[in-house]
Amino acid sequence: MKVVHLACFVVLFFALEIWSIEFIVEENTEDLDKLFDWEVDGIVSRSVLRKGRFQRSTSNGDDSGESVAGDDNIVLHSYKVKTTITSRLANTMVQTKVENRAKHSQNLVFDVQIPKGAFIHNFTMNVNGITFTSSVKEKSAARSQYAQARAKGKAAGILRSNALDMENFKAELNVPGGTKVQFEIHYQEPIRRKLSTYEHIIPVQPGRLAKHLEVDIHIIEPQGLSFVHVPQLPGEEVVGVPTITKGEKKAHVSFKPTVAQQRKCPTCSSTTIDGNFVLTYDVKRDTKAGELEIFNGYFIHYFAPDNLEPLPKNILFVIDVSGSMWGLKMRQTVEAMKTILDDLRSNDQFSVLDFNHNVRCWRDSLVQASNAQTEAAKKYIEGIHPNGGTNINDALLRAIFILKEASNMGMLDPSSTSMIVLVSDGDPTVGELKLPTIQKNVKKNIQDDISLFCLGIGFDVDYDFLKRLAQENNGMAHRVFGNQETSSQMRKFFNQVSTPLLKKLEFNYPQEMVSDVTHNSFQNYFGGSEIVVAGKVDTANTQHLQSVITATASNAQLVLETLADVEGLDDFLNKDKHADPKFTEKLWAYITINQLMAERNMAPTAALKRNITKQILQMSLHHHIVTPYTAMLIESPNGDELMLADSPQDRKRACCPGALTLGATKPDNSIPPWATPTSKDPLSQVRGPTAAAVHQGSLVIGQAPTENPIPSWVKPTSKPGGPLAVVMGPTISAVHAGPLLLGQANNSTSSLNRKNPTDSNRIHSVDNDPHFIINLPRQQKNICFNIDSEPGAILNLISDTQSAIAINGQLVGAKKSLNNKLHTYFGKIGFNFEKKGIKVEVSTEAITLKDGSSSTSFSWSDTGSLIRRRVLVSVNRDSNVTITVDGELSFMVILHRVWKKHPINVDFLGIYIPPASNFSSGVHGLIGQFMIEPDVQVYNERPGQEPGKSLATMEVKGHKLTVTRGVQKDYRLNRVFGTGVHCWFVHNNGKGFLDGSYRDYLVPSLYSYLKRL
Repeated sequence: MKVVHLACFVVLFFALEIWSIEFIVEENTEDLDKLFDWEVDGIVSRSVLRKGRFQRSTSNGDDSGESVAGDDNIVLHSYKVKTTITSRLANTMVQTKVENRAKHSQNLVFDVQIPKGAFIHNFTMNVNGITFTSSVKEKSAARSQYAQARAKGKAAGILRSNALDMENFKAELNVPGGTKVQFEIHYQEPIRRKLSTYEHIIPVQPGRLAKHLEVDIHIIEPQGLSFVHVPQLPGEEVVGVPTITKGEKKAHVSFKPTVAQQRKCPTCSSTTIDGNFVLTYDVKRDTKAGELEIFNGYFIHYFAPDNLEPLPKNILFVIDVSGSMWGLKMRQTVEAMKTILDDLRSNDQFSVLDFNHNVRCWRDSLVQASNAQTEAAKKYIEGIHPNGGTNINDALLRAIFILKEASNMGMLDPSSTSMIVLVSDGDPTVGELKLPTIQKNVKKNIQDDISLFCLGIGFDVDYDFLKRLAQENNGMAHRVFGNQETSSQMRKFFNQVSTPLLKKLEFNYPQEMVSDVTHNSFQNYFGGSEIVVAGKVDTANTQHLQSVITATASNAQLVLETLADVEGLDDFLNKDKHADPKFTEKLWAYITINQLMAERNMAPTAALKRNITKQILQMSLHHHIVTPYTAMLIESPNGDELMLADSPQDRKRACCPGALTLGATKPDNSIPPWATPTSKDPLSQVRGPTAAAVHQGSLVIGQAPTENPIPSWVKPTSKPGGPLAVVMGPTISAVHAGPLLLGQANNSTSSLNRKNPTDSNRIHSVDNDPHFIINLPRQQKNICFNIDSEPGAILNLISDTQSAIAINGQLVGAKKSLNNKLHTYFGKIGFNFEKKGIKVEVSTEAITLKDGSSSTSFSWSDTGSLIRRRVLVSVNRDSNVTITVDGELSFMVILHRVWKKHPINVDFLGIYIPPASNFSSGVHGLIGQFMIEPDVQVYNERPGQEPGKSLATMEVKGHKLTVTRGVQKDYRLNRVFGTGVHCWFVHNNGKGFLDGSYRDYLVPSLYSYLKRL
């Protein structure tokens, strides 16, 4: 047998491109059958790709009696995919054997699709008995060696072309008749958990009938398997199912269609097998603290708790409506958005921005996700007509601005999480066009607690740009193609991030026991996903490894602990022949390299970029994997034939690797002027009803307090307290998180009155029918009086023409008289902030904010906030509403509900107003006149006609009044029974204590000022 020189042409398709290296085998060969053992387990071959379908076989035979040679006399002897999954790390081998039975030379093609992000670590070819093996080298060194071989005619050039979703590895050989070739490639990837399921996708595209075709998968999960499914086979019409054998911690999946079952039809020579083999499974979880797996000096910490209350979301949908979105893409986007809006929870806040060359806001601030608001948003989206260019920069900055303003104004629940979802189908064409500048603008303006998620639609979108944009800002990206499945793919993507369960997570390990730990701080954890942390363990000097996780839940500060034996998995894994003994090391390396590449993209200096590149290169060479900074050389045994499997540069990369800026930087004028927040003084406000307790199984571990939107001055007494520390896990002795509280903790204080937070007891209130309580803090007295007027009358409470603030209350009568008296209550309260152009009406039915001709309403069944011109309206469901102006002046209105069929009583409101220095010296009204405290003397206290109600003489404003000692009710903390407030009661509608008569305080409308007395 004579073997001639080989000129090679191999194609590796990483990221978004294809590399091809061609080698040619010349002259005839004899007895080549003896050079190959065709019974080798698993061979994958590929010639010219032909699309088709397949059928499933339960036979293990190789069907050697059937002819599989095509019209071109090329025979695919075997095509095999073998995957071993060890604790979420998948090692996959694709192997083919193909023969050219023609008498002339032909091209044989090995074309394998590889999931994006997978690391290729080995490739071999056997041609005419010559085995080409691979090695991974530093890219420039590999290219230099390759260039030298090419100069001698011993190598071929690199061909690059664009690709779409998957990455391709392609080798094309021109071989003479009678030649047999074997290809084999190995790659590894972690399997990520999405929507409570691990999904492993294996492209199976033999291109022609194969004598032996097999997909073989072994799963080893020390945590235990809950289920294993194969929801999709690689063909349109499949007869039968794959064989699945499942044990407690292991499973085997086998798929072996016969040649007959591979045919499109009984007489067809083409295959029906062309598609993805999809495997799904999940593991058992017994502890919320996660699973800590230690093996061969490395640890992997898997964290995926469930059964937690979702956190409220503050979400902005930013939708590209440029001309390129016209047609099917826009229709699919509208359909997806309608479903997504329906899936928002009632305690979520949202708004919608759409952009082309301009940016439009459906609402210029967040609104509660009530049925009325989501229906209105759907109608708005349905009316969008795509046109114009694409201004991504301004759209994202506007969304960031809205969330920052909401945060600065205190309208965001501190337990909530904020996110932006960008939907776009192309590159920017209007405004800022430079992708690096857009990235810098977003990073500069976005807050650390905001996550950015990017959804790229279609074939033209720069997905790598969107991916970097998301990863730099606590989010992730996803790509869908513009077809009939776009809508369902969009909904599936949103479902992955629609249920935040925890935020501000920290994974802690003893520093003296671990090293080289991957990222251990995370902004959010979403239900159905999984957080993975890895590192090295000093197993020689420790027997156990402890972890402590801290996180914020919807109703508690969680402290979760777990403890693992460093040798706990040794017996199990060492006895399994399929388990990868280096799975912990490989997974640690995979996570570390990807995190380093992400850090490199964000590195601010060239020196730091070079340092990170050096780390990536060292790890890539040590673990023999191809990354953007290494290349794979494929060599013949004597080294005289050479091929290069290189990772090409990304022509669309926004921040080019190693790029330096020379000279002065260009002034940044791409940030619109409106992107500067109007306020930098955040309000510290917590709102919402008390959340449900955290459960571990059916055991209630504890219930955390919820800080209501009650300013500090509203609460009669200050009760110290804080978030409940809930400890879950097998042991708690080593957790030092202060005392563990069981049951309900005390409410903690929340101050909205920033100017004088110590005024927690200073309050003027009007409640019940209606009872006025005037607090005189300097003299440590409370003075009370009632106002008896007719239903429909409007009483002025605050009138300050200089500050342009008016507050009035309208009376409503009881259903009928009691003891010949018709009781009246406040049924409506109006707030007029004239300088801001804002009016707020609070009734027993709804809360309405009026901004000029537009108005926005909450029902009392909502919990949420609305902000306009620094007027913040926060509603606590069926309880109270707080109105805060400029973060300094706050008012609270409390709702009193009664039984609807009560024969006498009706629903009514109470109002609580702090004494504040924000009003002018000319402020007046039934309450406003007491903002400047009058001098009051009470003396000659004596017994009254009723026990416990003594009488006294009070001198005020030149009048001597007889007053009665009594008790009125403060309903802020207990809306049913109230809290007793001792006061001196002034009779006759406050006559003598008030300036003039109470009738002088009647005004014509809810927003009127008081005429001068």
